[in-house]
Amino acid sequence: MNAISANRLELIQIADAVAREKSIDKSLVIEAMEDALARAARSRYGHETNVKAEINPKTGETKLWRLLEVVEIIENDSTHITLAEALRKNPEAKIGDFMSEPLPPIEFGRVAAMSAKQVITQKVRDAERDRQYEDFKDRIGEIVNGIVKRVEYGHVIVDLGKAEAVIRRDQQLPREAYRNGDRVRAFVMDVRREARGPQIFLSRSHPQFMAKLFEQEVPEVYDGVITIKAVARDPGSRAKIGVHSKDSSVDPVGACVGMRGSRVQAVVNELGGEKIDIVPWSPDPATFVVNALAPAEVTKVVLDEESDRIEVVVPDEQLSLAIGRRGQNVRLAAQLSGFEIDIMTEKEESEKRQAEFKTRSELFMQALDVDDMMAGLLVSEGFAKIEEIALIDVEELTSIDGLDEETAQELQARANDYLEEEAKKLDARRRELGVDDALVDMEGLDLKMVVALGENGVKSIEDLAGCATDDLTGWTERAGEEKKHFDGMLESFKISAADAEDLIMRARLAAGWVTEEDLKKPEAPAEEQAPAGTV
Repeated sequence: MNAISANRLELIQIADAVAREKSIDKSLVIEAMEDALARAARSRYGHETNVKAEINPKTGETKLWRLLEVVEIIENDSTHITLAEALRKNPEAKIGDFMSEPLPPIEFGRVAAMSAKQVITQKVRDAERDRQYEDFKDRIGEIVNGIVKRVEYGHVIVDLGKAEAVIRRDQQLPREAYRNGDRVRAFVMDVRREARGPQIFLSRSHPQFMAKLFEQEVPEVYDGVITIKAVARDPGSRAKIGVHSKDSSVDPVGACVGMRGSRVQAVVNELGGEKIDIVPWSPDPATFVVNALAPAEVTKVVLDEESDRIEVVVPDEQLSLAIGRRGQNVRLAAQLSGFEIDIMTEKEESEKRQAEFKTRSELFMQALDVDDMMAGLLVSEGFAKIEEIALIDVEELTSIDGLDEETAQELQARANDYLEEEAKKLDARRRELGVDDALVDMEGLDLKMVVALGENGVKSIEDLAGCATDDLTGWTERAGEEKKHFDGMLESFKISAADAEDLIMRARLAAGWVTEEDLKKPEAPAEEQAPAGTV
């Protein structure tokens, strides 16, 4: 009896030790042992037998049962019991019930013991993986410290204490070399549950790694007084970070730089000497872009919010500084602001404005049959299209110096006549191309757009439904250091990606490819999505 008690006690001690070592719940280890006992018993009593095992977590006492289903006709003695026999044991038994029957304890043979060990090991490993996933799934976006365990094919395996993580080659800083035993800080970019266990992906090149480092070094950022609005990085080389202070008495740039640059220098050292431009954020996009292009000076900004583009004019001698080495400065400024930035010198801007003035003047002279003086006056007042003159109130036209009501009405009449004539020509061209009437009736498309689509082979609702957003808006491909742009069918109409996508989805709805219910369903999150640089 003492020997049995000792074995039982030893069983509980083993469960305690395994639970502590693997940092998992003791009940999970006991459950794994029960499963192992049940499997060993099935190898003794037959694999078809439904065996259940129970271990008392306090005393270590083990019990075995087999479950028998109450049936009318026995098909298998190992799993069935007749109703008559069941009623003798339990007067309330009925067909379909399960009855438990105690089994005597078994002695483990070598094979059974090995099998039990494998079952317990696997169960404990699964529990450990679940614990690791639960520990780290809510830590995405945090900075963790670890020790380099090994380097495999350029990927760095990091020991985080309770789990292993990986810094893939593309998430490392250039020119950084890692050796076994090195301490490393990194950003938890993603945690995934996979068959071989939880996969924890770290990054040192992610924009938010820099944001979190500033949060650790700058108390005002940690306290929320200063907000990091956006981060743009060229990992290992240069970065820009947009900061904003909720308290007007706190200088966000000065706080992030620190006394004699101590705070920003700590971040620079962690990032291997990466140069950091700290930029004051502004709710006005034009102001923010000007700040982001520092140290270059900007003389003029022209913002086009519809297409998220901005033209920046700089003095001739500032052009190379604004663009930066290999376009780095303007590229980072564009990432930081979210706008496409076109940089030109004052001379280039002047030439462009003159060319635009000439082109628009010639359009008005031809379409409205006016002299160059009248055409120049309209262009100077900001008119760029015939449609603008046709749709504007006569009162607004007469408010222009040199235009009386009669002249304004005559200009509008000529503008409408011109537009009607153009519409007839466009409709004739559309019919010549064989474009369906249904495409003409689609909301969001005018005749010029329909003709442009027809000239590119899109002649029906189904053709439009089969398009991708890039087909309409254009796209850019990179080949090494060079970029090649491919024009979209509607790119000249400055259609946004969102409008193009909406147009295509409405075409698919009209074509019967999708339903209204499909459009209302939220999109499933992508398996791998690059987190944005904006906080």
